[in-house]
Amino acid sequence: MKQKIPARFIAAAAGLALVLSACSAAPPTLLKADGVERVSADRSAYPAELAQLGASARKLGAALLADGGEAGNGNVVSSPGSLLIALAMLRTGAAGATAAEMDKVLGLPAQHRDEALAALLASLEAFDGDPGSVDEKNPPRRPVLHTANGLFVDKGVPTGEGYLRSLARYYGTGVYPVDFQDEDTTKPAIDAWVNKNTGGRIKKAPAGYRRKNTFSVLNAVYFASAWKVPFDPADTADRPFTTAAGEQVSVPTMSGVQELAFARGEGWQGVDLPYADGFVMRLVLPDSGAPGTGVPYLADAARALDAASPSPTQVSLPQWDHKSTFELRKVFTGLGLRDMLETETGFDAIQHGLKITQAGQSANITVAEKGTIAAAVTQINARAVSGAAFTHTIRFDRPFLYEIVHVETGLPLFMGRVADPRSS
Repeated sequence: MKQKIPARFIAAAAGLALVLSACSAAPPTLLKADGVERVSADRSAYPAELAQLGASARKLGAALLADGGEAGNGNVVSSPGSLLIALAMLRTGAAGATAAEMDKVLGLPAQHRDEALAALLASLEAFDGDPGSVDEKNPPRRPVLHTANGLFVDKGVPTGEGYLRSLARYYGTGVYPVDFQDEDTTKPAIDAWVNKNTGGRIKKAPAGYRRKNTFSVLNAVYFASAWKVPFDPADTADRPFTTAAGEQVSVPTMSGVQELAFARGEGWQGVDLPYADGFVMRLVLPDSGAPGTGVPYLADAARALDAASPSPTQVSLPQWDHKSTFELRKVFTGLGLRDMLETETGFDAIQHGLKITQAGQSANITVAEKGTIAAAVTQINARAVSGAAFTHTIRFDRPFLYEIVHVETGLPLFMGRVADPRSS
């Protein structure tokens, strides 16, 4: 006989409803774990674990860039930070071979994993704000970084109370009990959650909808910030850019001299372009004719740029406005997460016989003279079945890579490749 979510878990639900303005039907109620307080984790207590989480996110980002997304034009924007958080929430309910595989493949900390994630999220939340309040034509001087975790479970299927309490304790996440069979109500509610938490930049959940699903976990990331030193629009002009296909085109390109961390390595050069506070855009330019995609240079650049002192640097950077979508099951297979995809017992702590059915990510980014706006949503669905005065010069006039990095934790929130600034 089907059971509902335990009554003592939902006892604190009174009055806690999420306003989903895009949903015409009555929104589902957000239920909080009764008596569970979110941990207060100190980032300084977990330096090794946070470094591992950063490396794990960068590995996920490399896999997303290698996949390329569904646009097929060489441009990629992804959120390894969002994917890491979604997978970490799933890992909290994993056991046995499934848990061991996820830890090994993703390089997750062997100890204090959830505590380190809690500390990371707390650090990010220092910049929290309402995406809907941002004037995207004038990115804010005080950066807005909004992250949100959403868990939708079928209210007729037993969901492990221990799992729900762990999500509440470490991730501050409640649960939305819904009826997945009622697509007319539940699908708009999930899409409205996505729309609200990305400021309308992403309007639909990326993994699609199936009435047979009983579990859907989502993470949303929204970022908006002005540059520390804006580019002068008067210095923006059409300049040549050689695309990944070898075609030379003319694209609107910003230009200016700033005090920036600059570094060179074997096969690459790069700069950290700072936002007004707390974040940088790390730009890495592979040498002309460098083999491969250049993705391995990102880790080298991170180490070198973290150690570099600001120096006068001439930057020439095209504007771009890109979006990507990913079918993540393919990405997971490429990483070697086969047991995670195939198990019908490894996630019993979440729902008995839970099997992953769909996974997707949508991401977009707009980069211009005043700053950057970016958003991403990751969704995993499942079904229960049984230097000196020298001025450096760097011109991003050929395909290049980028990350948006949270300076305090080193987490790459967004990662991408610009192959042709003209294409979306």
